[in-house]
Amino acid sequence: MPKIAEIEPTPNPNAMKFILKEPLTWGITRSYDNPAQAQDDALALALFDIEHVTNVFYVDHWITVTQDGQADWQELMRKLAVPIRDAPGADAQSEQLAAQATAAVSTEHLSDADKSRLDKINEILDEQVRPYLQGDGGDLYVMGLEGNTLTVHYQGACGSCPSSISGTLAGIENLVKQIEPDMEVVAV
Repeated sequence: MPKIAEIEPTPNPNAMKFILKEPLTWGITRSYDNPAQAQDDALALALFDIEHVTNVFYVDHWITVTQDGQADWQELMRKLAVPIRDAPGADAQSEQLAAQATAAVSTEHLSDADKSRLDKINEILDEQVRPYLQGDGGDLYVMGLEGNTLTVHYQGACGSCPSSISGTLAGIENLVKQIEPDMEVVAV
């Protein structure tokens, strides 16, 4: 059962980041925009059962919860703390989550050349983008690569943050254009 070490605001005023003393996962990202997506995740479902919760995102030692902007954060944080503290730690759920994550990420339809392009893009995102997004309670998931269009999905606090859709997306596109000059980055 993870204990909450700290609670931090994020650049998104509707999202809070809970830093935990014990990890929830070992490097496996969980991101949900609604209860239907979270049907196999007891922690996320418990959080969605709390009124005003619109997004749940977690990995390792932190979890970000986004609300609809209608709740008082002090009251909401007290309610959120209960399922977070009751959640099983990473050791208890890692094997199951690893199997699910491996099944979800598939590049089988890509040519070897496109797989190589995608590896280079992910490398630059891992080095220059994801650490900052994770520091603010979010992340970025590459959904696909088709021709010169890279499709990405923001997770956690970044999912509904206005700066993600404008400034951050333009910054990502500029980075990717360093290795793929004709690349367009689209957020979904």
